[in-house]
Amino acid sequence: MRPEPGAALADMLLPHALAAVGGGAPLVIGLTGPQGSGKTTVAERLRRRLGRQGLRAAVVGLDDLYLPRAERPRLPLLDVRGVPGTHDAGLGARVLRHLKRPGAVLVPRFDKASDDRTSRWRRLVGPKDVILFEGWCVGARPQDEHALAVPVNDLERERDPDAVGRRFVNERLRDDYAALFSLIDFQVLLLAPDFDTVIRWRQEQEAGLRAATGRGMDDAAVADFVRHYERLTRHMAREMPARSDVVVRLGPAREVIDVATPARRPAD
Repeated sequence: MRPEPGAALADMLLPHALAAVGGGAPLVIGLTGPQGSGKTTVAERLRRRLGRQGLRAAVVGLDDLYLPRAERPRLPLLDVRGVPGTHDAGLGARVLRHLKRPGAVLVPRFDKASDDRTSRWRRLVGPKDVILFEGWCVGARPQDEHALAVPVNDLERERDPDAVGRRFVNERLRDDYAALFSLIDFQVLLLAPDFDTVIRWRQEQEAGLRAATGRGMDDAAVADFVRHYERLTRHMAREMPARSDVVVRLGPAREVIDVATPARRPAD
């Protein structure tokens, strides 16, 4: 019998989550990892395990918060979904806050195949003891302004030569995304071996989407797509481990290489 995808990592994270909940519920756990790292699957597996412990848990994905395609900013590097500035961060903050209180909460759904928000929203009922907030840049912080001047790849060099898009993304991280991420109580970070592995992981995911729906990008298009996230992915890999509660280093096949638990997160 093949192991359940994400099960081993969910089992590893469960005691850390339970210990964090012991400090008081409701609790928002941020689960962050690069494209294709398996964070969405792990979040769902962890939700089920928390439920077996008698805890009311829900998963909210950053992907749920994508703006409708027609509402996304028309700026360099924001022509695709995913980078900061393409989500409704204010809506995300309201969802997380409402899930801590009694009552129903509507959460949007996004269809990646059509690249647009659907009309069918998900209904969750609070209060939840644990809210698992997962996404590729959940918890990210802005870069220093001087770091924006030098492109990290050809895509930035050719499509954003004046750093207009880079500065917009950075400002969004400093503003509405900072307000959203400030609601995170406990941060889990998944790290890939390198950025080439991230591209391969995302290509594998897209191949699965093509097989299931007949729609999706080919490998070359995926590589170009993922380059939009390279800057922030590298920035997070450098600066985020020191301030995360749990850091999981993954191998090329998403196997767990190491789990580190920093003794203390620096005060914000």
